[in-house]
Amino acid sequence: MGDQGHPGHDGHPHTGSPASGVGLAGHSHSHGQGQGRGHGQGHGHGHAHGPAEPVSTHLRKVIAAVLIPFAAAVVAGLIVLWPGGAPAHPHTGVGFDQETQSGRVVTVEEKPCQELGAGTGSEQQGATPGQTPGPSPTSKADSGTCVRATIKVTSGKDRGRTFTEIVRPDQLRRYHEGQGVVLAYAPKAPKELQYSVGDVERGFPTALLAGIFALAVIVVGRWRGVMALVALAISFLVLTMFILPAILHGSDPLVVAVVGGSAIMLVALYLCHGLSARTSVAVLGTLISLLLIGLLGSWFIDWARLTGNTSDETGLVHALYPGIEIQGLLLAGVIIGSLGVLDDVTVTQTSAVWELKAANPAMSARQLYLAGIRIGRDHIASTVNTLVLAYAGAALPLLLLFSIARSGVATVATSEIVAEEIVRTLVGSIGLVASVPVTTALAALLAAADKGGGTGGGGRESGGRAGGGRDGGKGAATGPVRRGGGGRRRRTQ
Repeated sequence: MGDQGHPGHDGHPHTGSPASGVGLAGHSHSHGQGQGRGHGQGHGHGHAHGPAEPVSTHLRKVIAAVLIPFAAAVVAGLIVLWPGGAPAHPHTGVGFDQETQSGRVVTVEEKPCQELGAGTGSEQQGATPGQTPGPSPTSKADSGTCVRATIKVTSGKDRGRTFTEIVRPDQLRRYHEGQGVVLAYAPKAPKELQYSVGDVERGFPTALLAGIFALAVIVVGRWRGVMALVALAISFLVLTMFILPAILHGSDPLVVAVVGGSAIMLVALYLCHGLSARTSVAVLGTLISLLLIGLLGSWFIDWARLTGNTSDETGLVHALYPGIEIQGLLLAGVIIGSLGVLDDVTVTQTSAVWELKAANPAMSARQLYLAGIRIGRDHIASTVNTLVLAYAGAALPLLLLFSIARSGVATVATSEIVAEEIVRTLVGSIGLVASVPVTTALAALLAAADKGGGTGGGGRESGGRAGGGRDGGKGAATGPVRRGGGGRRRRTQ
């Protein structure tokens, strides 16, 4: 009972992993002292002859064999489909496809509508440039108080020119002096009808909100938050410089969405989470889920006879570029819209499995999968609800119109404009749900098969703490030898 501190013949137990808390040292040495019932002292020395690799070489080769060809295919797709800018076309003067100039409200005065002739004169607000305004359908507005705003053109060849706009009581837009506005310009219209107010300037509040968002991300996320903002900027560039112009040039929207979405996924995941095995597993899980979403979306969009031409915007796009496949554009939107949520789920599931492996390196692939899938079920419940509510919130005005019409649920659900959103939501949700077991299974198989990670000097990649946990840094203590995971030994009194 006196001295139990020398289990080996030389008093130096040799282990396969570092016994100290320094997992990156090539040779670690630790001392521990303990007192038994007598006055004996024991010394334990742990030797490690080089750090364990974060991920075994075999697993690295397997992951590389899958991802390198995929990344090469994405790069090749970007090169082949690169549009070189959006194709030019003459302005139609409809919607967003019209020339615009900047303006500023100079004066605002209130007067009776009858005195201003609101609803009958050329000063009626809201008229499309180049078109003669029609009479106001609201007779009550003619007897109320209207607002006459004098607008000054501040850009273009007509800078300094002024015109007036009338705002009736039943209209929502309001002006104040000094307010910046966006002017729609029709150069071929009569001079008095060339300009009208199309919108108001919102540059400053939008930029301020973006700055607050960026600041919050950096303060909370620190360096990783900075990388997330960089990835967001790159994603926006891919969307505006590749995906949209390529579709306008007549490329297959589905192929463009797959290539562009894959490029966004690779850049965002590796830039935000680092070049590691767990990130690579998240990439694989996201890729498999996107393929499932693409297949399901293609089948059900075709089966439900959805054309994709359910809004003024898609109608205008089709009129300007008849070669664009609107149905493919709908499927491309489903894929890109699901990508962001998939990234969140796959990264979370992969990290959860790796942390489980770090907490108990002896866990098998089956045990890791079962524990990870329990975490995933909670994630599924909240994320699917988030996805459905996001689509419902975007379509809220549409849902209100159907409520006013008092149409039956079946009639509303099967109308194309609503069925399109239902298919979009359900296909994305199915891919989201499928990503949990797929990613968890991949992560469990790789984490369990990894002999280099999770034990010893795996660091953050293996999810473990260098030296096999906190006890490794304290060295050995006297008492019976108890073997832990990954070759570490701890003595308890």
